[in-house]
Amino acid sequence: MIVLADTGAVYALIDASDAWHKRVVEWWAAAKSEVKVPTTVLPEISHLLMNRLGWRAEEAFIRSVADREFEIEPLESEDIERAADLIQVYSDLPLGFVDASLVAMAERLEAREVLTTDRRHFSVVRPSHVKLFTLLP
Repeated sequence: MIVLADTGAVYALIDASDAWHKRVVEWWAAAKSEVKVPTTVLPEISHLLMNRLGWRAEEAFIRSVADREFEIEPLESEDIERAADLIQVYSDLPLGFVDASLVAMAERLEAREVLTTDRRHFSVVRPSHVKLFTLLP
């Protein structure tokens, strides 16, 4: 089973002072699922790391991505089209491109679970392949 990891969860995995850190680390250590990080979350994670923890944290994260410590899920053209549709449907949230692209990738991969700290968006969005996402941790 595939789990897609959102920005907040990956950031929490790295930042020991994050309120979600312990829960995410424990979940990740015990995970038996294949965890994929959408390529679209990489700039958000990098930005947060740079602004909150400094350039060394950002550089270490980028090196870990380059060293394939995270499995990155590429963005496909169909994901972009679906993300645009989702942004329109959920304009009242609003649902931004990063979250919409994660939903689109989940639909394409038939992933039912999202590793996220964002309960606001992912508890509302109704993906096309399941009634609701299972939100982890």
